Amino acid sequence: MVDLGCWPGGWLQVAAEAVGPAGRVVGVDLAAIEPPLDLANVFAITGDFSEPRVLEQVLTQLGGPAQVLLSDAAPKLSGVRASDRAREEALLEAIEAALPRLLLPGGALLVKLLDCPEAAGFAKRVRARFDSARELRPEASRKGSSERYLLAKGQLVTPRLTTG
Repeated sequence: MVDLGCWPGGWLQVAAEAVGPAGRVVGVDLAAIEPPLDLANVFAITGDFSEPRVLEQVLTQLGGPAQVLLSDAAPKLSGVRASDRAREEALLEAIEAALPRLLLPGGALLVKLLDCPEAAGFAKRVRARFDSARELRPEASRKGSSERYLLAKGQLVTPRLTTG
């Protein structure tokens, strides 16, 4: 399992329990997990997952592509709408670009989305790459929060063609 945007480490702990002692979880974030998690099946990388060398580290630590890719990553918001949307778009583009390398065919994706046109475009493109996809809003989300999650299952080897 891969966790993109893994700081502060909560999802890593949940993922480690889900895969069990025989499984492996690799997390990546710009910020280091402090204190480091003392879990034998978890490896955290400090770096930018949009960089090819960091993706190679993930694949090496995992032993190949994952069955599940999680991303709770969100850009640092500045309050300037145009800048924040550009940061969200860059983040989603990096996740989308990493999918073919990090996720096995048939694999599943869970990714945080903020409410913006860039996220809607990303969701549409991702839907074409998976057998099924739906958006979720956890009950634990803060009232008034614009975040939601896209859960996509069954990554296709060849994406479906989409129209308009």
